[in-house]
Amino acid sequence: MKRAFKWICGLFLVALIALFAIGYTPDTGPAAMRAKYASPASQFVDIGGGVTMHVRDEGKRDGPVLVLLHGSNASLHTWEPWVARLGAKYRIISLDQIGHGLTGPNPTGQYDAPAFVGTLDALLNKLGVNRFALAGNSMGGYVAWEYALAHPDKLTHLVLVDAAGPPDDPNKQLPIGFRIARTPGFSKLALIITPRSVFEKSLHGSVSNHAIVTPAAIDRYWELNRYPGNRAATGARFAQYGTRNRNVEAIGSIKVPTLILWGAEDKLIPANGADWFAQRIAGSTKIVYPGIGHLPMEEAPDRSAADLDAFLSKPFPSPAKPSSIATIKP
Repeated sequence: MKRAFKWICGLFLVALIALFAIGYTPDTGPAAMRAKYASPASQFVDIGGGVTMHVRDEGKRDGPVLVLLHGSNASLHTWEPWVARLGAKYRIISLDQIGHGLTGPNPTGQYDAPAFVGTLDALLNKLGVNRFALAGNSMGGYVAWEYALAHPDKLTHLVLVDAAGPPDDPNKQLPIGFRIARTPGFSKLALIITPRSVFEKSLHGSVSNHAIVTPAAIDRYWELNRYPGNRAATGARFAQYGTRNRNVEAIGSIKVPTLILWGAEDKLIPANGADWFAQRIAGSTKIVYPGIGHLPMEEAPDRSAADLDAFLSKPFPSPAKPSSIATIKP
């Protein structure tokens, strides 16, 4: 019995060593990542508390301000299709949120709603922006509606793109990267073993327009996830997942004109989430895109940018009219 136990322990140790030797992926270098993924529009803004945020402030300088928040494990690059299509009319501010991209981790280790809302507000104060439209995808949508609850006077419009917040749908299919991040034992290993293949599979599992899953896109997700501190931030963020929906019951109090955009084939946050928001936010407008997954701004950039522009351009009475719901045909 003892001999068998020793054999099992030995085999387990050999397996761990082999896994480490084959799969070990070190952090990327900050300087190399800035050289590769920053752009001439990039700024690095010190907002205090040891946080320096990567932000791009682009487009028409005197145009209406549009602030864009990316989703979990993404970066500001996800909004480049919208910036290209809307920059002639709007001043567009995109940013890497705490624990993501070239911003890196929050020194406090906090990744709950107050941390995301607080760092966003501090950044916008630094930029002198106090009146703007706010759009967010997935986790960024969660931050957006939390910001709308905390600072309703600052928003002209709210845009929720496949936003987090609705109760978990038992039919949703989490990509492998999200499953790993939510599994305590595996999430620890993910601090040092993060194969590129995981990001490739996760991206394919998140979208329906697979043309956007290019080698360059996979590399970007993989390399920025390994920016120093971001992998630990991902683990901490998912560990704090239970605190995310603290304001769900207050969503019905949102009065700012709200646009809800959703991919009909979203497997990460299924499209019934769009109904959930539309039923709670009075006067909201909902548009669902057939054949599109979790990233409409990348998968259907022309349609989604045009719908956003039309929404931001029309006048809104106060209070808003009853909910308007539409489905875009292919």
